[in-house]
Parts: sequence; structure tokens; C-alpha cells
Amino acid sequence: MILDTLLKKKNMTKQRLAVEAGIPHETLSDICSGRIRLEKCPAETIYKIAKALGVSMEFLTEDGIRETERERTYEQGLPEYLQHDLDAYKDGLKKGVSYLDCLWGELYGSINIAQIDDGAITPEHAEYLRQKYLWRKQGI
Repeated sequence: MILDTLLKKKNMTKQRLAVEAGIPHETLSDICSGRIRLEKCPAETIYKIAKALGVSMEFLTEDGIRETERERTYEQGLPEYLQHDLDAYKDGLKKGVSYLDCLWGELYGSINIAQIDDGAITPEHAEYLRQKYLWRKQGI
């Protein structure tokens, strides 16, 4: 997320940003964790965060809007077999099934087939799906 990147770049903690921006730490924590989308925050909150970080409001929100649009585009209109395996994997994550490794393998294979064999998705699209679902830490 853009806020995490900016905080690292400025060597700033979330607590310090909340204080400098004059917003509740809990609000900033919710934004950083994704519980609240920055684009859905009141303009005043976005303004305060942008001012404290020394960037424009547009810089903060456009990145989030682009990411949201890419997610919509990259997770719709997939080949049927890939959509099936993606949905099964997401459902398995949600339910905490014991055979998640099998679902992971199925999804991995489907992404590769869709990209390499069928050419149904671009390499960028395949990498997006791998990064979002396969390479993230699952806590298992």
C-alpha cells in the first residue's frame, strides 16, 4: 500500500504520522490494514495525511484507485478453469481447510496454463495473481 511505502521512505511510524496529521491512531491503523480504504475516507482525513507526508491528495488516492481497478480487471473474465480454482482457493482460505496445499497447487497450475499454454492472461496478470494469492504468507 502507498502509505506503507511513504512511511518507510520518510522513516516515520504510523503513530508519528497520526500525531502529525492530527487524526486518531486507530483510524490510521484501519487505513493501513485495509479495513478502511483511503479512497473512502473523508477529504479532510486524506488532506491531513497528505500534508503530513508532504504529498498531494491525488497521489495518495490515485494509487489506491488504480489498484482497485486492476483488482477488478484481473479477477474477472478469467478462463472458467482458472476462475473455479481461484474461487476454490479463496473459499479454502476462508474456511481454513486442511487440504489448502492441494488447492494452492491447483491454482498455481491453472495460472500457468492460462498464461503459458492458453495465452488467456498476460504474464503481468499471472504475476499479479501469484503475488496476491500464492506468495503471500498464509499463517499455516
